[in-house]
Amino acid sequence: MIEKTENRTVRDVIQIDSELLENISQLIEDQASQSILTILADLHSADIAEIINHLNFDDAIFIFELLNTEIASEVVVELDENLREKLLKEIGTEKITNIIDELETDDATDILSDLPSGVAEHVLDNIDIEDSEEVKELLKYPEDSAGGIMSGDFVFVYDYETVKTAIKTVRFHAEEYEHIYFIYVLDSEERLKGIVSLKSLLVNSLRKRISSVMEEELIYVNPEMDQEAVANIMKKYDLVSVPVVDEKKVMLGRITIDDIVDVIQEEADEDMQKFAGLSEDQESSDSVFRISRIRLPWLLIGLVGELFNVLLLSTYETTIQNIAIAAFFFPLVMAMGGSSGTQASIVMVRSINQSNIWFQQAFIKIGKEFLVSVLNGLTISSILFVITMIFFDNIVFTIILSLSLLCIIIFATILGATIPLLLKKFNVDPAVATGPFVTTMNDIFGLFIYMAFLTIFLLH
Repeated sequence: MIEKTENRTVRDVIQIDSELLENISQLIEDQASQSILTILADLHSADIAEIINHLNFDDAIFIFELLNTEIASEVVVELDENLREKLLKEIGTEKITNIIDELETDDATDILSDLPSGVAEHVLDNIDIEDSEEVKELLKYPEDSAGGIMSGDFVFVYDYETVKTAIKTVRFHAEEYEHIYFIYVLDSEERLKGIVSLKSLLVNSLRKRISSVMEEELIYVNPEMDQEAVANIMKKYDLVSVPVVDEKKVMLGRITIDDIVDVIQEEADEDMQKFAGLSEDQESSDSVFRISRIRLPWLLIGLVGELFNVLLLSTYETTIQNIAIAAFFFPLVMAMGGSSGTQASIVMVRSINQSNIWFQQAFIKIGKEFLVSVLNGLTISSILFVITMIFFDNIVFTIILSLSLLCIIIFATILGATIPLLLKKFNVDPAVATGPFVTTMNDIFGLFIYMAFLTIFLLH
């Protein structure tokens, strides 16, 4: 078993590479447990988790079973969620119980929510009673809410107590709580009255009442608030910790910056999947058929849109026959329209998610995107004009092509900037706007503009 000393040593940041993984895999094959423990002994729990994440499943179980309860509890929260869920199904309930008992309540809640109900109930019945009750309370909240990510572990004193009492309270909980940023001040009914920094405890007289040194201007959140909104609040006000209170301002828990870093990463991954029109659960799925079922509807939407493009082109068959050169530029006009629309969509979605835009400012934002599209369109169209003249020497076609591209870039940009705002207005997640829907719409309208210009100005 890996043993952790009371005083942690300073560790170098290591790079987990293929050579190290091959060495560990070979040691696992040789059942050289002691040699493996020697390698892992000087590693941070996050590094051990990264190693386990990169091993095959059987080897991952072997390594995890070697860890003692204390180290295993630190490693388990760092593991890939999909691997962790499968791994916990393979190890004994007793070890799971011991691991959960070591965790802070927010981490314990996250892991318990992924366990089968029977195992979760057994664990709750066998961990510390006080922790069990706190975890049961946290499990009532949605996983992606403030209540779902908060911890019930926080240091508090009552407003009638002194600085000396507060210092004693901090010392009492110092070993139990990993991070203590503030001491929360409550009244006799457990309502939040203020916060006291550790610095204030050090610079004020021990006999002073805590109410005289506390900060009363508070920023707090309610347990139903979405975790992304909490992250935005903590970012806006540069908070390392934020209290969670109910409608009566009774203190329920706190959310710390380490939890929010995980939320930011999770939300970024989710948005990236939505940009591609994918489900947020797809990445955690191992089933080929399930992944196919998730992706297929969006591909079908794209197929229908492109079939519409085929029908659109068929109506301009005469134009294409008379101006064969026009067909060479189909990929160009579609790509430039799609890229312009996607850029504008991503910028708008990012502004909405970061609360940097209100609907009163929408026209200003769209106006700015319009000016950007005009500038970009003029630049790209001018370059295309020069290149086309050099290779094709057809002044009329070159002018029409350049003007078409200018209009397509402007239209695609405005469309890309507008759709996220409309989706937000109707309470639809705007991140989906940058998926196949916007790309397909830009293809359709881009081709229509291009062919309409050719038909009107060249054939008539």
